[in-house]
Amino acid sequence: MAAEIMAPMGHPDYKSEIAEIIRSSLAPKLKKERILSYHENDIAAALSLLTREERSKFYNILDIDSLSEILEYADELYDYLEEMNMKKRIEILSRLETPTVVEYLKGIEKKERSSIIALMADDARSEISLLASFDEDEIGSKMTTNYIRISSGISVRQAMRELVDQAAENDNISTLYVVDSDGVYYGAIDLKDLIIARDGTALEEITRTSYPYVYASELIEDCIERIKSYSEDSIPVLGEDNTLQGVLTAQDITQMSDDEISEDYAKLAGLTAEEDLHEPLGKSIRKRLPWLVILLGLGLIVSAVVGLFEKVVASLTLVVCFQSLILDMAGNVGTQSLAVTIRVLMDEQLTAGRKMRFVLKEARVGFCNGAILGIMSFVLIGLYLFWGKGEAATVAFSVSFCTGAALLGAMLLSSLSGTAIPILFKKLRIDPAVASGPFITTLNDLIAVVIYYGLAWMFILHVLHL
Repeated sequence: MAAEIMAPMGHPDYKSEIAEIIRSSLAPKLKKERILSYHENDIAAALSLLTREERSKFYNILDIDSLSEILEYADELYDYLEEMNMKKRIEILSRLETPTVVEYLKGIEKKERSSIIALMADDARSEISLLASFDEDEIGSKMTTNYIRISSGISVRQAMRELVDQAAENDNISTLYVVDSDGVYYGAIDLKDLIIARDGTALEEITRTSYPYVYASELIEDCIERIKSYSEDSIPVLGEDNTLQGVLTAQDITQMSDDEISEDYAKLAGLTAEEDLHEPLGKSIRKRLPWLVILLGLGLIVSAVVGLFEKVVASLTLVVCFQSLILDMAGNVGTQSLAVTIRVLMDEQLTAGRKMRFVLKEARVGFCNGAILGIMSFVLIGLYLFWGKGEAATVAFSVSFCTGAALLGAMLLSSLSGTAIPILFKKLRIDPAVASGPFITTLNDLIAVVIYYGLAWMFILHVLHL
């Protein structure tokens, strides 16, 4: 084998080592043995270093079972499957975890999807149909049927025999799930408890009937934090009739958490959902357009409000120069408060009192930051207009006073809106991430415009009569 390649910080660069083995002139059998001595995750990562032709050789070297286990870890699964012929692709899909297969099928054309499903084995087809029957935001769409099911009322010896028989097809064996004759969920057994139990021990004695569970129709966002708090290897998923439908593994739960974070990030950017690389153009447009239409409406309102202060602009055009400063700072502060608030609202145990204290804290932060920046703006803008532009001191510092005061008011109210709106949305059972960055920014633009031009109209035109 080639000398061990070292990655930065002294860690072995397994990806490059594996890629070198695949490119080598070794006999296929020896090449396969050396490749499979690495972890599947490292092998999957190495595929990105290969050309399409090199990957094609790789697909032929390995058996279908080994290839399927490796591709479970591949980030570019869609691309790799597209490189295979239909026969091999179906063989791979028949061995992948059902949620992975369903995710892949959703990304291909309907005609091709139907053809692939029709060619798959009956048991795989029924599992795919089960998971596909749930919406993407429901727990049932993320569960797997890879688990051990034990009937209640049997002996420990019989339970061990059931475990051995099912372990050939299902490798999630750390927890066994007990059901009655109708398939209704009864409880769970830890593998260790089953192994050390005596033959005469009743199965009910080692069954945990208080083991946590979720329903397949529950929304992921409603119960993801509750699921994570259990810290179990797997969680049973029940149907509406309390029958055991599948389980959520620790890997599934981690993936759901990542997906929720990605979805919140997408909403903060003003998208209705996360996009991926292979998504059709029309679908991407539909995800972005709804919020853009709403933001267009809000933008027109902001423009209309500016039009109401036409007399201020006509009398003192100097105030227009600093409009963007006020709007930008208000938007930035609101987005900061929104990001902090969404993170805080992930705590399901947050009480009304703690929410109120949090709002007051954000208001104090916004006021203090606004006061500091407002004073700086008053001094710097006043000096700039007086010395740099040659304006009269009264005009220069009147404009800078309005700018500084507007900055203070806009930052205070922007902090409040960036905090209170997500909390209100949460109270109304609306995802607080929907109070997205662009939405908060545009709303705060409206607040800032009213404060800035309102102060200029009242102080400069009506008090000072400039």
